[in-house]
Amino acid sequence: MQKVYIITGLSGSGKSTTIQAFEDASFYCVDNMPMELLPKFLDLPLKGNPKIKGLAFVMDMRSENFISNYTPGICSIEDLGIAPQIIFLEADVDTLLKRFSQTRRQHPVSNKDSLLSSIKAEKDMMLPIKQTAHHVINTTNSNVHQLKSQILNLIHDGDTSISLTKINIVSFGYKYGIPNDADVVMDMRFLANPYFIDGLKNQDGESRAVKQFVLSNNETKIFLEKYFNLLDYLIPLYKRENKAYLTFAIGCTGGRHRSVAIARNIFEHLNKKGLNPGLIHRDIDRDLKKT
Repeated sequence: MQKVYIITGLSGSGKSTTIQAFEDASFYCVDNMPMELLPKFLDLPLKGNPKIKGLAFVMDMRSENFISNYTPGICSIEDLGIAPQIIFLEADVDTLLKRFSQTRRQHPVSNKDSLLSSIKAEKDMMLPIKQTAHHVINTTNSNVHQLKSQILNLIHDGDTSISLTKINIVSFGYKYGIPNDADVVMDMRFLANPYFIDGLKNQDGESRAVKQFVLSNNETKIFLEKYFNLLDYLIPLYKRENKAYLTFAIGCTGGRHRSVAIARNIFEHLNKKGLNPGLIHRDIDRDLKKT
């Protein structure tokens, strides 16, 4: 059965970041869901979709009568046989003041006296809801990356083997520019160029002959050993930061020979590690199309 989470808490405490983390974890998410509509929403045939890992809803003081509708709404959900997990986010008053000052947004609790009065009023009104929460998270000292990591850890019950980072290996030609989405760029132009070898110029780096030429080179073997060690060190660190996309760009002059063969070899290494990377040869046919 799919999990259902209700995300609530104080305005400015990080609910937008939290719902983004749930979206990254393949949850179907709705922001500012009125409590009175939730039972009807849960009756929709979303639960049968295998791509959806669960449902997450942000509910807070932006909805009229949120406080009065909260307890009856939770009871009506439980009557459907659904036990939602309640996540309550909070932060200290000074932090909330600073965040609202930076964003220049209106506080949803209208108080004519001051922003400080609005924050304190919401804190008092939300206290009974906080007391019903399964998870109370104070974001005072958390940046967006730390909060997202905390939420993903909660979603996955602490299973650190689960990663949402999508890794791509991209071969490219420097004369056509470095890929805009590259995170780590490696230049292969220090290797002997098959372009100048009879019989190899018109083949590409996916051909057996070009692969053999590039990969049998002693410099290539030393490079790959060192680069694999670097990848094995870097990738877990990027994952720890919950980077959604991680692109390793491998370049040579035209993006047809050396970079293609090396990118394929890196792809195979990461595949053996169970990382399921993508492989893109951006410029492999670029020179042919120009002629």
